[in-house]
Amino acid sequence: MKKISKYAAILATVSLIVTSGIAQGAKTYNETFNPRQKEYANHLGFNDLHIEAIRHLRPEGKSESELAKLDVVVHHHCKAYDDGTLACLMFHSGNKDQDKPIGFEYIITSKQYKELPEKEKQYWHYHKTELSRAKAKLPDLTKEEAEKLLPAIRETYGKVAYFWKAGDKLPIGEPFILKIHELPERN
Repeated sequence: MKKISKYAAILATVSLIVTSGIAQGAKTYNETFNPRQKEYANHLGFNDLHIEAIRHLRPEGKSESELAKLDVVVHHHCKAYDDGTLACLMFHSGNKDQDKPIGFEYIITSKQYKELPEKEKQYWHYHKTELSRAKAKLPDLTKEEAEKLLPAIRETYGKVAYFWKAGDKLPIGEPFILKIHELPERN
């Protein structure tokens, strides 16, 4: 239990640094999650952490072309909040000027997950098991920076919501929750 609260404290401290820095006129990005801040412009703070992960698109069928969606990298551009949560805008191709977000992932601490109603928990995936399955990478961090941050990220849960299907020109249809932990395995 102490380990989990330690990681929640790390995330809360990082968020506090971000919010207090903004109040003092300091940088408006999270130096712990994105220490060099060189590639992505600050978009309302959604540059605190950049994660690349596969297994974040839902195949519509079982054909090889549909299952190939499991191998597509989805870019998460995340903002850290002072309550230990993060919100990540998700993009197909990064976060360039004309890229449109296709969905978001909301990340909470293990403590917050335990407080959810049982019925709600089915929509959340545990990052300790999903980070390796999703081959998650932190491309803007050095190996040392990523290794320092990963223990805290592993002790979180994520909920993925889409309002835009991959390949559609506009967000057609109803939004949906993607249950990442229920996606099929792929060789």
